[in-house]
Amino acid sequence: MTATTDSSTAASDTGDAATYDLTPLISPYLDLHMMFPLLEYIDSLISTGTISYSSLDVAQARLELLKPTHMVDYAMDIYREVHGVDASIPQEMEDQKAGVFQELEELREGQMKFDDLCRSEETRASLVNNNQWNVKSLTSMATYEITPETIAAYYKFAKFNFDCGDYQQGRNMLENYISLHASPPKQRKDGEGDDEDEYGAGSKANAEEEKTGNPNMYYLTSIDVPLLQVLWGKLSCEILVEDWEEASIALNAVKTAIESLATSHKITALEALHQRTWLLHWSLFVFWNDASGKGLESMVELFTSEKYLQAVTTHAPHLLRYLTAAVLLCKRRAAKKAGSNSNAEGRRLLRDLVKVMQQCEYSDPIVEFVDKLSVKFDFEAAQSQLARCETVLSSDFFLCKQTELFMEEARIFVFENYCRIHHKIDLTTLGEKLAMDRDRAERWIVDLIRNALLDAKIDSEEGCVVMGTGSTSVYEQVMEKTNELTARSGGLVVNLRGYQNDIRREKVRKERQAKETMEAEY
Repeated sequence: MTATTDSSTAASDTGDAATYDLTPLISPYLDLHMMFPLLEYIDSLISTGTISYSSLDVAQARLELLKPTHMVDYAMDIYREVHGVDASIPQEMEDQKAGVFQELEELREGQMKFDDLCRSEETRASLVNNNQWNVKSLTSMATYEITPETIAAYYKFAKFNFDCGDYQQGRNMLENYISLHASPPKQRKDGEGDDEDEYGAGSKANAEEEKTGNPNMYYLTSIDVPLLQVLWGKLSCEILVEDWEEASIALNAVKTAIESLATSHKITALEALHQRTWLLHWSLFVFWNDASGKGLESMVELFTSEKYLQAVTTHAPHLLRYLTAAVLLCKRRAAKKAGSNSNAEGRRLLRDLVKVMQQCEYSDPIVEFVDKLSVKFDFEAAQSQLARCETVLSSDFFLCKQTELFMEEARIFVFENYCRIHHKIDLTTLGEKLAMDRDRAERWIVDLIRNALLDAKIDSEEGCVVMGTGSTSVYEQVMEKTNELTARSGGLVVNLRGYQNDIRREKVRKERQAKETMEAEY
């Protein structure tokens, strides 16, 4: 279904796809391995003539990305792709391959004892039940011959597997490593704990045993910078194996860890800002692949929260594209959830988005479309930007799957805004705005009125759409006015406390001054 009357211009302008490609801006905040899916997608765009890049340049970029990794065989294949099938492999790559195999054997040998223990389910379960599945207990037991160096080698081997492209194995090993620092709640058997005396003897001891870690952080009992890096590795593995449910959990674990470290001053405010910026970029994989439908709503919530909004506006204004697209796509969904307060909820999302847009020095057709429509009410300019939106969406790795849905929501958005400033709309004119003929526009509007609870009716005799009064219910008015009441009340409390502190300090100053004056007189 064509989104605009001038879609042929956007479709033929392949240069636009390269102009609005965000890969160069996103790549500095991604793990090297995450770049390979993006480059593969760019290759597919090149093959269809959608983007004006050279496939040779992309292959060369892929080869550069492979150099720090252990995927030497893959690098050799790409080298032949760049330099020709008959090209001889450089000695440097052959030496790297030999070094990889040597390191593989060394790490495998160094971590073998702990790996065997992890594979023994019965022994591991016994250690967990006895609260001995932790670094301190395992390294102090002579039975298993596990040392701190053994566990360190196990972690290095997990990272080694990841660098070799074995993300599944890397994930499994990181789960085992994290479990050594975690304290999950124990599963009690039926009747267990019923034999305590009437005064609850032993309850204190049980409470000590049942101390659990943070459930939002894989039950880790504490967090430091090295463990944060482990959580980043876990998130990376989940993304690359495309387990989006587990990736969402890992994403929340990294977010919780960052805030915990920042609160305890284990990382500086600037370091926390950088960590949040990285997390926003990694979250694009998770949110835009969430099949549950809640991903985009979670994305809007995260991106517009105070600390992460600061990261967007100062370090990554280009992420405004994804926030804008997410708001448009989940606006009506959030409205339906809000029930009778649906209109107010939709307006709130757009107001918050416009505020973010005003803070970001970034623009592209998606952002401009919302600006022209919601802020300037320039329908002709919005229609022109919408023509480019389809090109931007289809060439964006994260947004490409949502192109059709976005264009449909954009059309509805145009209709909603057009209706806000017109009481009666000619069907033929509206059809032109929506790039449809009169009959098709009428059928589309009928469906929209049914599904979106639009306050309007169609006058078939006059061939127009008659809008309702659009009156806001008392409930909506109350909710809209009290929506930010908590924040305002908090601000008033802070200001009042500050005022009281100022009065108290002034009083102490005057008393001290009076005392000094009296002492000077005597």
